[in-house]
Amino acid sequence: MNNSINTNIESIVLHKVGNKHHEEPIVFSDTALEVDDELNEVLSIYFQSHFKSDEQYRFFHDSELELNETYHYVSAIFNNPESIIDQSKNLAKHLYNHSIHPNINGGEFYVVYFKDNFAGVNANEAIGLFKTENKDIFLETDYHSDHFEISTREGININKLDKGCIIYNNSKTEGYILSIVDNINKEKEARYWRDDFLGVVTLKNDFQQTNQFMGITKQFLTKQLPEEYEVNKTDQIELMNKTMDFFKNNETFEKEKFENEVFHDKALIESFKVFDNSYKEKNEIDISDNFDISTQAVKKQSRVYKSVLKLDKNFHIYIHGDKDLIEQGIDENGKKFYKIYYENES
Repeated sequence: MNNSINTNIESIVLHKVGNKHHEEPIVFSDTALEVDDELNEVLSIYFQSHFKSDEQYRFFHDSELELNETYHYVSAIFNNPESIIDQSKNLAKHLYNHSIHPNINGGEFYVVYFKDNFAGVNANEAIGLFKTENKDIFLETDYHSDHFEISTREGININKLDKGCIIYNNSKTEGYILSIVDNINKEKEARYWRDDFLGVVTLKNDFQQTNQFMGITKQFLTKQLPEEYEVNKTDQIELMNKTMDFFKNNETFEKEKFENEVFHDKALIESFKVFDNSYKEKNEIDISDNFDISTQAVKKQSRVYKSVLKLDKNFHIYIHGDKDLIEQGIDENGKKFYKIYYENES
C-alpha cells in the first residue's frame, strides 16, 4: 500500500469510548482538535506508518450496503467534510454499542479527514478511524538549578497503533477501499473492530488471491496430506518448496499448471481439488483459477513456508533441494536417524 506519511490532516475529532458492558461512558468533543505543522507530522506517522500490508478490504452488508452503519457515516463525511463532528459522534456511538465484551478496553477514538494524492488507490481524500486501547509509561527528566528530577507519565506511543482503519474515497458503490490495522486481535472478542464495528470483507485482488491460495495449499500439505497418504516430513517439505518455487518463478498463476508442476500425481491432484473446493466453500473464499501473482503476498507467505526438519531439541535440518539426498531410518536399537549425502561443505 502506497500511503504518504506527509499527508495533510484537514480535520481531526477525538472522543473517548468506554466499555458498554462495564457501563463506562462515552465522552464527546464538540470541536475538532487544533493541529499545527509539527503535530500534523507526528500524527501522520502515528496514524499511517503502521499500514504495512497490501491486503485490502471493503465495507459489506448481507442485505444492502447502505445499512452498514460505518459505511453510511463515512459516506456522509466524504459528501460534506464539515459534518465530521456530528458523524464522528455517530461513529463513536456505533463503536460503543459493539464494545460489549468484558475484555474490550476503552480508549481514545479518533476520526480523521485526510487530503492527499493516494496514488496506490487512485484517491485524493481519505478518512481514518483509530482507537487507542493501551498506554505506555514514559520517563521525564527536568533540570532544576543544580540537579535533575525524574518522573513518570502515561501516554501514547506513536510507534504502536492498536486499531486503525483508513477508508479511501474510491469505489464507493462497491464499499470503498480500506486498509486495516488490528494489533490487539489475539482473542475472538477482539475481532469486534473489523467484523462488528467496520463490517468488512477482504477485497478480491492479486495480493488477496495469492495469499489465500498459498495458505490453502499449506493447509493441504500439512493437515490433509498426512491423513490420506503415507508421507514423511521430507515429502511435505519438498512439496512446500515446489509450491514456493512456483510462485517465486512465475508472474501469473494458472491453477492447472500449478497442480501439474507441483503435485504431478493424478490422485494427489484430485485430492487437492477436493480439499481446495471444500475449504473455499466452508470459509466463503472466492479465488480465480487465473490471476497475477503478488510478490508481496509471496514474501509474506515465505515466513510460514518453512523448509525446516526439526529433530527433538537438538537439530534443525534445512531442506532446499533434492530430498533424495536425505534418507530416514531406524537403527538396531530403535533410534530414528537421517542420513545426509553432500559433495561440498561450506
